[in-house]
Amino acid sequence: MILLQAIDTETTQTAFELFEKLQPKFFIRLAVNLVSCIILIRFIYFPLYRSRENVFTFFIFNLIIFLITYLLNKVEMSMGAAFGLFAVFSMLRYRTEDISTKDMTYMFLVIAMGLINAVSKGSWDELTLLSAIIITITYLLESDLLIKKEVSKIVMYENIELIKPERKAELFADLENRMGVKINHVTIGKIDFLRDSALLHVFYHENN
Repeated sequence: MILLQAIDTETTQTAFELFEKLQPKFFIRLAVNLVSCIILIRFIYFPLYRSRENVFTFFIFNLIIFLITYLLNKVEMSMGAAFGLFAVFSMLRYRTEDISTKDMTYMFLVIAMGLINAVSKGSWDELTLLSAIIITITYLLESDLLIKKEVSKIVMYENIELIKPERKAELFADLENRMGVKINHVTIGKIDFLRDSALLHVFYHENN
């Protein structure tokens, strides 16, 4: 019992010593990194895609990359080596998993933010500005302020008489009446003449 108490006391003292060795800039960088990641993931990504699993993954990757690169930076780790580490982590996690381009983009963003905040030689205000630029541009691209987002649905359509080029206006009117959205354009996929149906790829703006 005495031995266990001694070990526990020694471990606690070691933890306090390590904590004291961390410079204030570490906590400043960590705060900038976490706040930036929270804004990007919680207030931009999650309201649009509603993937709790990805939110967890993004936060953990960001934090781990930040901590590892900050500690390795003590041995003069370059930005190139840091991005090499990012590539290794990405391959370990996603080399065999089906992930969308948009999710991979957010993964790159959170890891890049962790690297920048950990390795960059700039002051805290410069790091804040860089993170703000990333967040602002991401928000603008995800919103309708710059480009209206177009979405699509595959529809099984039974009235194949309307898929003829000369009846395009009637086709659009029928689809808009059924779907309740303004159709931008339609592409025709597989046609089944036995069942009088066709697969249509319907495109429309999301805010409609």
